[in-house]
Amino acid sequence: MHGRSVGVIEKKAQVTAMKWNKRFKYPTSTRALINGKRHYDVGTNEKLPSVTTILSATQSDEKRQSLANWRAREGADRANKIMSEAAARGTSMHTYLEAYIQGTGHMDLTKLGLQANTMAQKVIESGLGDLEEVWGTEVTLYYPDLYAGATDVVGIYNGRESIIDFKQTNKPKRREWIQDYFTQLAAYAMAHNHVYGTQIQSGIILMCSKDNFFQKFEVSDKEFQGYKHAFLRKIDQYYKNVSKEIDCADTKNDQIVQ
Repeated sequence: MHGRSVGVIEKKAQVTAMKWNKRFKYPTSTRALINGKRHYDVGTNEKLPSVTTILSATQSDEKRQSLANWRAREGADRANKIMSEAAARGTSMHTYLEAYIQGTGHMDLTKLGLQANTMAQKVIESGLGDLEEVWGTEVTLYYPDLYAGATDVVGIYNGRESIIDFKQTNKPKRREWIQDYFTQLAAYAMAHNHVYGTQIQSGIILMCSKDNFFQKFEVSDKEFQGYKHAFLRKIDQYYKNVSKEIDCADTKNDQIVQ
C-alpha cells in the first residue's frame, strides 16, 4: 500500500474547491425513542418527532405491503441481516464523507468499512465537485412545535442554496422509487427557511450503491414546492393519528378506573 493507511480518504485537488461559511448557529440535539419512534430534543423543552418517524407513520398501505412482501420472500433473519448491514455501511460512508468535508480523517478497517470508504470516494469524485460552500454538516434542523431531523450538508451546491443528503443503496434506484427522500429534503428546507429566514428551494441526493454505482438526484423549484406541500399533509395526518391514539388511551384508562 506504499505506506498509506487503508480506509483513509485523501483529499483530491479537483474536488476541494468548497469553502466553509458558518452563517448560522445550528442547535445541538439529543435523540430519544418514544414508543419506539425517534424524537429529537433540540432544547425547546419538548421532544419533536423526526422527519423519518413522520414519513414512516404515514406511509401508504401499498408501501407497507411491499416491505412485508420483501421480508416474506427473504425470510426474517436474512431480511434483518440485509437491513443491518445496509445501515452499518451507510453510517460508515456518512462518517467518511463528513470527515472529508471537515478536513479530518476517518478509518474503518472492517469489511463494511472498507466498502464504505470506496463508496464515499466515489461520491467525492462524482458528486462533491459542485459543492461550493458548506454552512454545516450533520445539521440538526427543526420546525418549532412540529418536527426535527438531521441533514448531511447545508450549503451552496452548483450555485444554489441547497439541502444535501448522502444515501447508500444495495442497488441503483429509479427516481420514482425515492419520493420519500425528496420529501425529507423538502421538510429540512422548510425548517431551515422558517428558523433562519433562508429561501432554500433545492435538494440534492448523492447516492452510491454497494457496487460503487453513483447517482445524483436533484429536485428544485416547483417540484420541490410540491414535496413541501406533501410533507405538510403528512404532518397533519401524523398529528391526527397521535391525537386518536391519545383519545383511545384515555378511554381505556377511564374504563380501567370504572
